[in-house]
Amino acid sequence: MTRAQTLTFLQNYAVLILIAILMVALSLLSDSFLTGRNLLNILNQNAPLAIMASAMTLVIIAGGFDLSVSAIFAMGSVTAAWIALNVNPYLGLALAPFVGLALGYVNGLAITFLRVHSFLATIATALIFKGIAVAVSDGRLISVRLDEFTWLGRGKFLGVFNSVWIMVIFALALTFLLTRTTLGRRILSVGGNEEAAILSGIRTDRVKIATFAIAGFAAGLAAIISTSRVALGQATAGEGLELQAIAAVILGGTSIYGGQGAIWRSLAGVFLLALVNNGFNILSADPFYRDLTMGLIILAAVGISAIGQRR
Repeated sequence: MTRAQTLTFLQNYAVLILIAILMVALSLLSDSFLTGRNLLNILNQNAPLAIMASAMTLVIIAGGFDLSVSAIFAMGSVTAAWIALNVNPYLGLALAPFVGLALGYVNGLAITFLRVHSFLATIATALIFKGIAVAVSDGRLISVRLDEFTWLGRGKFLGVFNSVWIMVIFALALTFLLTRTTLGRRILSVGGNEEAAILSGIRTDRVKIATFAIAGFAAGLAAIISTSRVALGQATAGEGLELQAIAAVILGGTSIYGGQGAIWRSLAGVFLLALVNNGFNILSADPFYRDLTMGLIILAAVGISAIGQRR
């Protein structure tokens, strides 16, 4: 195997190798790790992050970054809780993802019309969205202890948490979009070579707006799962999730330079992060070493991506 083939293999499958190594190691170190209950809890707890990472994959493939998804998550949380408490619980759950869709659309417009880099634009919109979330909640927790609201985050179907079913369905839908639709091909083209995409007649601005709108919808969907689980809407919800989502996408082998990536690899990246966290919790290890380990893994993934891009 040549060096180029080795790099390609690592970029595509290193995350699976690391997951396998971690699962074997944790199984040997703890009897409570490799149990159906523990693995199901890992999937349930990380379903919101997996949903956001799936959509973030499209944004990064198209050559962008979205640092506002945690703020959109907070908006979805307080919107769902406020509507549930003051209007109707089912309506709150139904509308929050579309609030996220609208905010993601605003991101796309700001980036394409103002010609601002997505990194800077979404930092600005994150501050705006977070401020609106604080205003809606008046800076307080919105408690919604209604069965009609909490069923989504706490309930199960066929013995599996609702959140896991939603994650699987959403990931499959985005996989179909990316691999089997015209929009998916255009997302890959825009990220691979935007100038060539423009010359071939692709309306690149519309493609970018679509990716940010989908990311916003995903943040709103993740928000209603988490909010219904804890029965609380709060403006501080989702802090740090944007960085975790980006880290999971990069760990999965999606190029930070755009043009290539896969939804399943981002899900594997989320699962890898979850295994590291779960392992340190089970072993009661020092959290400092968890952060150190996570940082080294992410740095290695970025390095592999950068070397592959240069080649």
